[in-house]
Amino acid sequence: MAEIRNYTMNFGPQHPAAHGVLRLVMELDGEVILRADPHIGLLHRGTEKLAENKTFLQSVPYMDRLDYVSMMSNEHAYVMAIEKLLKIEVPLRAQYIRVMFDEITRILNHLLWIGAHGLDVGAMTIFLYAFREREDLMDCYEAVSGARLHAAYYRPGGVYRDLPDTMPQYESSKIHNVKQTKKRNENREGSLLDFIDDFASRFPALVDEYETLLTDNRIWKQRLVDIGIVSPERAKALGFTGPMLRGSGVEWDLRKKQPYEVYDKLDFDVPVGVNGDCYDRYLVRMEEFRQSSRIIKQCVEWLQKNPGPVMSENHKVAPPSRVGMKQNMEEMIHHFKLFTEGFHVPPGEAYVAVEHPKGEFGIYLVSDGANKPYRLKIRAPGFAHLAGIDEMSRGHMIADLVTIIGTQDIVFGEIDR
Repeated sequence: MAEIRNYTMNFGPQHPAAHGVLRLVMELDGEVILRADPHIGLLHRGTEKLAENKTFLQSVPYMDRLDYVSMMSNEHAYVMAIEKLLKIEVPLRAQYIRVMFDEITRILNHLLWIGAHGLDVGAMTIFLYAFREREDLMDCYEAVSGARLHAAYYRPGGVYRDLPDTMPQYESSKIHNVKQTKKRNENREGSLLDFIDDFASRFPALVDEYETLLTDNRIWKQRLVDIGIVSPERAKALGFTGPMLRGSGVEWDLRKKQPYEVYDKLDFDVPVGVNGDCYDRYLVRMEEFRQSSRIIKQCVEWLQKNPGPVMSENHKVAPPSRVGMKQNMEEMIHHFKLFTEGFHVPPGEAYVAVEHPKGEFGIYLVSDGANKPYRLKIRAPGFAHLAGIDEMSRGHMIADLVTIIGTQDIVFGEIDR
């Protein structure tokens, strides 16, 4: 009798379907996975430790670099934790702006996810479609913060500045003549809010295009249906959150169950799966596209009617206006002190979680009264999801493992921290 041997093999970290620096040590029986052991730490930046040596304000840009696909959602949890310790009120307009950009970020995240997941499974066109739409939303990020990716737009007490009245426009070139450029600029004639409203109006029809490509596509269904099934009980036991939990049929969404900012004033639904497989998680995220568009429309409508301050009146936290800072010595000193020494946060501890595109993103912040955190602990949703990969992939083929990694929507910045 020939001896039966199981093979141990590396999957990644240099693998096109590893979604970053994931290294899996797999035990294989032929092409069937018996065990998948995730090895992490290849992107460890020490964010939590770095935050202890920076002022509260200086750590905001570090949050962008955790899950670098859901930038503003990470900032949101962090600034809310600081606000909870400081007990400061955020102006209502700033809350609406935050919620609107949270949902823009959710769409940005899911667009990259569907593009990358599609490529992993062999669907090429969806990647190009998704990145076409991402470009518009990246322009919104840039218009409001000056950066396309790492915005650092949310600040303790509100947001960095109000929404701009104009939208950057395309210029004609050798590739695009004057007539083509005029057509490309049609929805950029007004303010940023007009542009976002236009996007939210036409986006659901684009989601229908994605669904036409994929939802009933027999190859897509063969690759996703009944792959990586997680029961509701196991999903809860493994600490799954977000679409990974809702895909298993558990209706848990912090925007509904523990509302923050103005989510309790908005009308939207929480999509929930039935079977807990990769296909259900795909359908949940596709419906989240539509619900996020609904929320954005409501925020735009409110913001167009209600001008007002976007930063707290508490001048221990908020910088003076640029005009005041350049004309008044006291305000110049205040500005200098705020951005060098920072503000002191009263002793205490706070945990704040937001419904991040990937699940529950939490910040546990401990202050000892100094101008920098005593301790910062990040609760990253992807960490718990990756921990479940062994259980999800047992008995599946290597090709199915690629589908499972794609459906988990992993980004390593937040897992390794």
